Amino acid sequence: MSSIRALQSVVLVVVLIQSLSVVDASARRLPAGEGVAMAKAYVSENTAPLKVDRLNAAIDAIIPADATIERVATGFTWVEGPVWVPAGYLLFADITSNSIRKWMPDGTVSIFMQPSGYKGTAPYGGKEPGSNGMTLDRSGRLTVAGHAQRDVWRLESIDPKAQVTVLADSYEGKKLNSPNDLVYKSDGSLYFTDPPYGLPTQSDSDPIKELQFSGVYRVPKAFDQKPGAAPARDQLQLLAKDLPRPNGIAFSPDEKYLYVDNSQPKKLWMRYRVKDDGTLTDAKVFYDATEDKRPGAPDGMKVDRKGNVYSSGPGGIWIFTPEGKPLGTILMPENASNVAWGGVDRKTLYITASSSVYRVTLKVPGV
Repeated sequence: MSSIRALQSVVLVVVLIQSLSVVDASARRLPAGEGVAMAKAYVSENTAPLKVDRLNAAIDAIIPADATIERVATGFTWVEGPVWVPAGYLLFADITSNSIRKWMPDGTVSIFMQPSGYKGTAPYGGKEPGSNGMTLDRSGRLTVAGHAQRDVWRLESIDPKAQVTVLADSYEGKKLNSPNDLVYKSDGSLYFTDPPYGLPTQSDSDPIKELQFSGVYRVPKAFDQKPGAAPARDQLQLLAKDLPRPNGIAFSPDEKYLYVDNSQPKKLWMRYRVKDDGTLTDAKVFYDATEDKRPGAPDGMKVDRKGNVYSSGPGGIWIFTPEGKPLGTILMPENASNVAWGGVDRKTLYITASSSVYRVTLKVPGV
């Protein structure tokens, strides 16, 4: 079965890439050092029928029968961390160019911030010097997993020149590895994952790695931290440290559960019950896709208002029921990294995947 799926995936990639291959050569690679770099969105030419590996008929209540996938921007190396800004645009991380990009509905892409991660004067020495996951707090402030900057920080307004507030940068006196993804709870606490992917070698033996594990953390009063104030380092809580590569993170709509996935060596999605004090208990394997050999791994994820979970994984974007039953996979022509809900009705799923940003319109709105 895995070999058949692999062959189907290859055929899909060929067909979809051919249908999306009209992008100008000038837009394929954007210079990392330019103050403003542009990419083009080709609406009609870059739209193709959505291919779905349907595992359960219930997925028809989520994905329209005539759904299409549209590539809205391309020309990057490894894009991540998309977040929809209510003003009507998408921000996403172009990690290898150490920048955050801004996509507008008219198809233009500009540099919102550069550098966004590593700010040292010496050459970085690794392939991912930029920032990673992003989210908004309940007042609309942008919060960023600093990745190669090895911290979590917040912009006091969505302006690249706004004041920066660092929310977390160390645990028990040791520098964080490289915060990857993050999510707020309604009480204003912030949860984030901290694998070593933003370190120069991306390994546990990296010379600058100070912690002997990859953690899942909670910043108890992140929302209330005063602008510009130093992190409350003694209050940072380590919630889990048994996942070798924790990555994407998301709450169930009622916040009773926290989902955390693990990218490697095992391809796992975990579910934890959230206690009244915000800590975690009852760790459970939500789903194990380790045996699926298609390209891709568990990474960024979001939930919809019915509690279904959407996450990058082998082959594309996996969709699970709240109980962990896979309904199907949106098959992608590139390795998917992350997802974000957008649009006024929040039914548009934006997908970052290798060199491009895609979008799909679904039936169920996201949280």
